[in-house]
Amino acid sequence: MKFAFSTLGLPGLPLPEVLRLAVAHGYHGVELRAHPEEPVHPGLDAGERAAVAGLFASAGVQVLGLTGYARVCAPGDDAAVVAEIRALLDLAHDLGAPFVRVFTGAAEGQSAQDADAVAAGRLATAAEHAAEVGVRILLETHDSHRTGAAATRVLGLVGHRQVGALWDVMHTWLGGEQPLDSYAALAPYLGYVQVKDIASPDDTTPLPLGSGVLPLAECVEVLSRHGWDGWLCWEYEKRWYEAAEPLPGLLGAGREHLGRLLNESA
Repeated sequence: MKFAFSTLGLPGLPLPEVLRLAVAHGYHGVELRAHPEEPVHPGLDAGERAAVAGLFASAGVQVLGLTGYARVCAPGDDAAVVAEIRALLDLAHDLGAPFVRVFTGAAEGQSAQDADAVAAGRLATAAEHAAEVGVRILLETHDSHRTGAAATRVLGLVGHRQVGALWDVMHTWLGGEQPLDSYAALAPYLGYVQVKDIASPDDTTPLPLGSGVLPLAECVEVLSRHGWDGWLCWEYEKRWYEAAEPLPGLLGAGREHLGRLLNESA
């Protein structure tokens, strides 16, 4: 498996410093939060995109994916949501990233059947452009569809190879799903896996990997036992928890912890 971390843990940090941290601590890739608050977002022009791609190539670090905020279940204009996804896909293509992340985000009171159908229609439409640019759309296990079982209701309706799943291990656990069940549901669609750690279901403040309650060892063991050899990406949500310990000082120990889990599961 390969290891990455998300810039959600390094809000606003310039990319040269992000890459210095990745190289110094042995991470193979970086997941970029694609937002106007950050150095990378769909508003970048062609020259700026080429410069970002060049920085990553020079450092020998992969842009793993772009985390966007399109909510594919949400009521409203289909065309606007599809356009938001297409803009992310174009940016990912220009940066050499294989994946973009989207959310479900069903509205309160929206039926599961309606939310699934709306999401599937939008994703199927966006998938055609994804195929053209060679980037995969990943639906994250999150918010209204936090379990693997819920996410795959949508993915099964889409039925397109360019639309897959991003397994956020915290949300499937909070949804009451065991790692083996999450993997069984998501395996046919799985793009990569987001790992993290927290103190409890009631306190999701990010913690150093291995110091909380999430079943990270079990998740890695399940992946290894089934021969999955993709990416583990540490999503440390410093952006939403200002009191959380700064990520740079944790990256080395986090990389070592992931390596130990992988070795123990071999």
